[in-house]
Amino acid sequence: MFSGVFTALITPFKEGKIDFESLGEIIENQIANGINGVVPCGTTGESPTLSYEEHEAIIEFCVKQAKGGLKVIAGTGSNSTDEAIHFTNFAQKVGCDGALVVSPYYNKPTQKGLYLHFKAIADSVKIPIVLYNIAGRTSVNIQPETIHKLAKDCNNIVAVKEASGSLNQMSFIKHLVPEIDLISGDDALALPVLSIGGTGVISVLSNVLPKEVSEIVRLFQQGDIKTARELHYEFFPLMKAMFIETNPIPVKTTAALLGMCKGDLRLPMCEMKDENKTELLKVLKSFNLI
Repeated sequence: MFSGVFTALITPFKEGKIDFESLGEIIENQIANGINGVVPCGTTGESPTLSYEEHEAIIEFCVKQAKGGLKVIAGTGSNSTDEAIHFTNFAQKVGCDGALVVSPYYNKPTQKGLYLHFKAIADSVKIPIVLYNIAGRTSVNIQPETIHKLAKDCNNIVAVKEASGSLNQMSFIKHLVPEIDLISGDDALALPVLSIGGTGVISVLSNVLPKEVSEIVRLFQQGDIKTARELHYEFFPLMKAMFIETNPIPVKTTAALLGMCKGDLRLPMCEMKDENKTELLKVLKSFNLI
């Protein structure tokens, strides 16, 4: 159901408010460069700093701006089950193609708690659900057995964004649930994940290089693995540079340097350290991006 490259959208800010003009231009650029879909209000979109009203406004704006030209998978997760249900229902109401639901953060639920949380959300809607597993951010890992049970019991849980960094875990997920869409949560692991049966990537780098990231996945899916691998290694330094500091600081800084938007971040995200910005500039210059 979800195949290709889906951009984990940044949220442009201007004078403390959502910069919808820049966001619209970013989405238009995504469409023009062959991206399959966008994911607003995820980690890269600084969702924890958004008010309810802002969160909903961004999701609705993205659906209208996409105009059917790409899929919209809205970030609707929360560490509160009721809040996640609220946002997921809103995503369904405004016409999203799916919802990305991150595992609860800070409260560290058990596997039973994770199962009940995701099942309650899935049962509240009909749109497809993409589980988001990123223990490095949430401190809890969704075990493959839990994903298996959720996929078996909830027809609309159709995919998992895997950012555990463990190909062993991802392989086990596909072993238990071969029908699930396995989506890489890391640009640098997109190609390896495709090789074990993954369907694509939710990408940070494609905010600024949508055409290039799309080409890697497209070539692999068309069977030209050699060229896809060559492009993977060519752009690998940029993939790593996007995480020289906590995401989305580097990609938002890059977007600002490329004139896509202002680089404003909301606390607790803050401006890059000078030495890291110097390193980022060095990488960007090596690709003639600035």
